[in-house]
Amino acid sequence: MEAAPGLRERKKQRTREAIVEAAFELFAGRGFNGTTVADIAEAAEIAPRTFFSYFPSKDDVVFHDFEDQYALVSSWLSEREPGANTFDALRAGIANSLAEFGKAGPELEWKTLRHKLVRENDSLAAHSDYLHGKFAELVSESVAEDLGDQPSDLRPRLVAAAMMAAMDVVDELSEDEAVEHSRVTFESLLAFLQGGLAALQEQS
Repeated sequence: MEAAPGLRERKKQRTREAIVEAAFELFAGRGFNGTTVADIAEAAEIAPRTFFSYFPSKDDVVFHDFEDQYALVSSWLSEREPGANTFDALRAGIANSLAEFGKAGPELEWKTLRHKLVRENDSLAAHSDYLHGKFAELVSESVAEDLGDQPSDLRPRLVAAAMMAAMDVVDELSEDEAVEHSRVTFESLLAFLQGGLAALQEQS
């Protein structure tokens, strides 16, 4: 009797993955505006109403991995070792994740397509900005703890803004560049930010 919930969860996960895969295949062929929820549902072999059980809107499919990524980064920051600052924690978390980076399968292709769709669609660009803001708030809260500031204070917000600006550059890497240069790129970025944060901590 205990196996039933596990089976249901696996079925839900497979359905969600089918929706995402179908959506990105359609986006690649027809574009975002040329694809409807009904099209995605048909390609995923589900009813349109089932689509909305998994995603509030078509926009949310484009950013399907946000919740998982946000939860992962949040866990790196909240579970960091005593004495580790924000960028110590991020470097450790990313180092542990990079081993799987080149094995992401279609995720790298979807990431490249997502950037293209965001550039072409104002509503997706606005949605992307909103989600970036959520990450910036998360980093700002963590940096504020490092500095003994409030998250709304200038220093945490500046550090978070610098990180998000740097990540925007990283996000523009092509699929081949992302795989080839991922470790060097992230290490350089975080070392730069880590040094800046350490300098601010010395001033505190």
